Amino acid sequence: MTAPPAPLDRWGERLTRRLGLWSAVAVLVGSTIGSGIFRTPAGVAQRVDDVPLFLLAWVLGGAVVLCGALTYSELAAAFPRSGGVYVFVRESFGPLPAFLFTWAELWVIRPGAFGAIGITASAYTLRTLGYDPATNVVGGIRAEQLLGAGFIALVGAVNYMGIHRGAILQNVSTAFKVGALALLVLLGFALGSPAVTPEGGILAQRAVVGASPFLLAMVAILWAYDGWADLAFVGGEVKDPQRNLPRALLIGTGSIVVLYLAANLVYLYLIPIQTMKHAELVAADVARLVIGPAGVVIVSAAIAVSTFGTLNGSMMTAPRIFFAAAEDGLFPKAIARVDPRTHAPTAAVLLMTVMGMIFILIRTFTELADQFIIGIWPFYALAVAGVFVLRRTRPQLERPYRTWGFPVVPLLFLAGALLLLGNYLVSETRAFAIDIGIILSGVPVFAILRASQRRGPNA
Repeated sequence: MTAPPAPLDRWGERLTRRLGLWSAVAVLVGSTIGSGIFRTPAGVAQRVDDVPLFLLAWVLGGAVVLCGALTYSELAAAFPRSGGVYVFVRESFGPLPAFLFTWAELWVIRPGAFGAIGITASAYTLRTLGYDPATNVVGGIRAEQLLGAGFIALVGAVNYMGIHRGAILQNVSTAFKVGALALLVLLGFALGSPAVTPEGGILAQRAVVGASPFLLAMVAILWAYDGWADLAFVGGEVKDPQRNLPRALLIGTGSIVVLYLAANLVYLYLIPIQTMKHAELVAADVARLVIGPAGVVIVSAAIAVSTFGTLNGSMMTAPRIFFAAAEDGLFPKAIARVDPRTHAPTAAVLLMTVMGMIFILIRTFTELADQFIIGIWPFYALAVAGVFVLRRTRPQLERPYRTWGFPVVPLLFLAGALLLLGNYLVSETRAFAIDIGIILSGVPVFAILRASQRRGPNA
């Protein structure tokens, strides 16, 4: 006998609210801190080898995501529902843009995120165990891809059993990764010797940097910061959401910005920026300087655990997008299935698990990471723009939190998003065009879906 559907709460949510404030913070922090802060600084230094500008780029990246978090706090408190950006865009601009976000998540954004994170987690797991991640296993599939697919299946199975199981894993992995990063910073400053440079000081390391390399470096930095918006996807499962969602967004995002700036300062304290340019895993070089050769193994293990936690965070959050779209009739109704025992959107979790495993087996890390950035940022910007629309069209909407610094704060975020996307359009035109084309292919799909729904009752 089929269990009756779960009752709706006052916001219309069918999933059970099980996440408290600190679990919500763990979702955000755990979804953000992955491999980025351990390896991205080297790529940034290759484009921006002027130390003051290097630090400015990280500060600007932090400012952009803080502006986004401040704005999303208003939206999340007003619409504490599963789906996050999907709900914000739907309420602001209607069903077509919301469907295009879901379409982009299905074909571009989320499989790219799962694949890039899964490959990183598996590669550092294999390195820690003494194996070559690039070993060809079968049919051109590398060991890192195969193990990464296994990791995706594992976090899918955990979250299939309910968000409370996923939250336990997330809380543990987040505590570990924050502790490891904080310890690296503290030991670096306490035990490390400052780098010797010809210029005579950290900030004296200057170079000429063009606008385009600086903006491309910002792409990598925003990839490292990404995850700050993921908490909104599970807004329908956060307790006391109008209080806890804004608090978790601000606490989590602020903590990440502080940790990232501290990590970059200790990197520069111990390693000249010209050396950092060639340090693919700069955190390992720092650990080697502080605690010896064992530091490389320890950092590799820390990255493996850290990125595995990020993968779990993505599996906790992403299925809720498709669940929300299916609830609205914009995706097959089967995707809206909720298990009566675990209260998990099991069909949506299964969908994401399968898509992530397919993409990780057929694409490279760089392709996966790039497609994620190009796909997600137009919708981040659209959701933030929705604050302006909703202030005008729905002035009576209940707003327990109103964006601090409005309208300057959301405008700063939009300016950052436009610079990022504009520069990417110029520098990576082909990749940009392909991903935007995939997203826009959802327009005829939406038209066919709507037409079939109108014919449905008479069919």
